[in-house]
Amino acid sequence: MAETVTLSGKTSAGLLASLTPLLREWLPRQRWFAGKGSPVTGFSLVAATELLPAESRLGLYHLLVRAHQGAVPGDCYQLLLGVREALPPRLAPALIGHVPDGPLAGRTVYDALYDTRPTEVLLEALRTRARIGVLRCERDPAQEIRTGLIPRRLTSEQSNSSVVYGDTFILKLLRRVVPGTNPDLELPLALAREGCPRVPAPTAWMHAELDGESYVLGVLQPYVQGATDGWELALRELAKGEDFGAEARALGRATAEVHTALAGALPTATLGHAQLGPLVDGMIERLDAAAQAVPALHPYAPALRTAFTALAGLAAEGHTWTAQRVHGDLHLGQCLRAPSGEWALIDFEGEPARPLAERRMPQPTVRDVAGMLRSFDYAAHSADPPAPGWAAACRAAYCSGYAEVAGADPRTDPVLLRAYETDKAVYEVVYEARHRPDWLPVPLSAIRRLAASDQL
Repeated sequence: MAETVTLSGKTSAGLLASLTPLLREWLPRQRWFAGKGSPVTGFSLVAATELLPAESRLGLYHLLVRAHQGAVPGDCYQLLLGVREALPPRLAPALIGHVPDGPLAGRTVYDALYDTRPTEVLLEALRTRARIGVLRCERDPAQEIRTGLIPRRLTSEQSNSSVVYGDTFILKLLRRVVPGTNPDLELPLALAREGCPRVPAPTAWMHAELDGESYVLGVLQPYVQGATDGWELALRELAKGEDFGAEARALGRATAEVHTALAGALPTATLGHAQLGPLVDGMIERLDAAAQAVPALHPYAPALRTAFTALAGLAAEGHTWTAQRVHGDLHLGQCLRAPSGEWALIDFEGEPARPLAERRMPQPTVRDVAGMLRSFDYAAHSADPPAPGWAAACRAAYCSGYAEVAGADPRTDPVLLRAYETDKAVYEVVYEARHRPDWLPVPLSAIRRLAASDQL
């Protein structure tokens, strides 16, 4: 790996100024950009590190930039920028733009995750536990990282980006980063200590140390070769008219195994009236805000609010619930089925739109269960024609499988389950309205059901 330096303040300022017009156009078009709907008014540089010298044939910069949108404090994004005289045709989709002035004047910059050499640099940094400017790489000494693994970028971009190395490892790079303990690293490490086989143990990870705070930037984990994600598998079985009940039941068991391991690895808490109050208040506030943001939700808001007030009523009567660390954003796309038939859970970041402190709070395990139940509904509505009966069968099988391991069926606490499923559906309505309006009818169909009934 080439010698690297952190840029001087003067060079960094000039670099950002020259890149700002390009980033203002490019960043909002990325799937993982969280600020859609508001124009980017400017950027501030959090950190810039040169990984390959820009004056060479291929330069490489690691940037942490804050995107400003009006008076709202900007989110911090991790960018890996390649620098070339000109892009070969294979890298055309990665183009960010041509730099007219500044330190990179006359050069072309692009998203380096599309390119082999820059992604090799990242793996080598992790393998050697590199310290580069503000960047810090750590690894599990018990796991070997071989050299010569061929990288390939995964095309299914979501809220982050991933690179697979030789079908051996997968590196997930967080795009929107925040200071603090990120559950996407924290929980898999805790599960590895518990010996839980349902989650690949982290092999290495990268973070930045800035002003006494740590920002997790990426996690390298074993790649489950030949695995199919649950969403793709469900759609495939739906298209063939095949029953998914056995898979849903096995997935329920896997979810309960992960919950059991998390309860053993990290502290749990008891939620009574005092503790549940803020949770219910948050659900109601999210509902009220969503009804204002999405007019189609407004007619259902009064009935939906009863899902939350009913839960508060149980707490007032003295009911208590156990809370623990959970996945936080569980759905079919966060699950992998290996060729052996075993299920694995991935992506423990939680819902990226929620604050980190909230994502790390102990929650009832039904939070994850509700997410998976909503995912079955999404899959069924993706079929042509929609298959609500398929979703109902999967939901029942999943809960039954969960009960086989956990010892309690989530359906035996319908008030709690309805509250969390309603909260999830409200979140989905806002998300789809902002990002995928064509999908809005899917959560709205659940909203109608949840508003009309307190049954699963």
